Amino acid sequence: VAMGASAPVAWDNPGPFGAIPLPPRDYRRACPARRTSTTGGPTYRAPVDGCSIRAVPALKVADLAKSFGTKRAVDGLSLVVPQGSMYGLVGPNGAGKTTTLSMITGLLRPDSGTVEVLGHDVWSDPVAAKALIGVLPDGLHVFDRLSGRELIRYVALLRGLDRRVADSRAEELLGALGLADDAELLVCDYSAGMTKKIGLACALVHAPRLLILDEPFEAVDPVSGDMIRQILAAFVASGGTVLLSSHVMELVERLCDSLAIVAHGRVQAAGTLDDVRQGESLTDTFLDLVGARHLESESLAWLHSS
Repeated sequence: VAMGASAPVAWDNPGPFGAIPLPPRDYRRACPARRTSTTGGPTYRAPVDGCSIRAVPALKVADLAKSFGTKRAVDGLSLVVPQGSMYGLVGPNGAGKTTTLSMITGLLRPDSGTVEVLGHDVWSDPVAAKALIGVLPDGLHVFDRLSGRELIRYVALLRGLDRRVADSRAEELLGALGLADDAELLVCDYSAGMTKKIGLACALVHAPRLLILDEPFEAVDPVSGDMIRQILAAFVASGGTVLLSSHVMELVERLCDSLAIVAHGRVQAAGTLDDVRQGESLTDTFLDLVGARHLESESLAWLHSS
């Protein structure tokens, strides 16, 4: 993602979650909110209901389309992600999720359609839009000959942060994600789970308002996964928004308050978790919408016991 300068943003330290970005000060002036604490430290809560600034969606995608040759990967996809939500994006392999996320983050130009991040068009106003986004793509490619600490600092400086702020946030994020002991290790020597965590640190370092995560829990052990879930929950509680793509229905069902099911490049269903499930499990709803495939009894007969 092309890096845009980000205005300085206050950080807080709510208990075990480590450093969590807070909304920009102008956001808080325009929309006063309750400040409460349940973890021993101050936690900035989402703005009170009825505040006009929250009427602007964190993400608005309208009629997005993309083809590769004769294949229509995304076919008129529209999506609205409200501020302060943990929003899931689910679909079978080849549904167009990763292509959609690439267009949302400005990595891939759509054939048609628009993408707005908090009112800023990703293609006509890219610097403002991308300054508000933090991205953790699947199959992340990073400068892996840097140490973990150096990589976070480097991304922070690209995002326009002061060097002292970059250093401070790098240390806080390394501690919050359990990477402090490996901060001097080259990223190329990190495990898959550690690489995922350092990628999340880079996505958070500039205090984005919209965090876009593609398979964030893949190859992550249960302890690290629980740590990441706590950080994301605190981020959303602070007024941030998460768009999370995953193949694991149980994970989406546990974490997300809203979601969209995508198949064949289109949204098949979208809304709150309860609206989409309609009394069923998310897995059953998903299979009903995308069309479950059943293995014929004669298939792979050579595998059966004789």
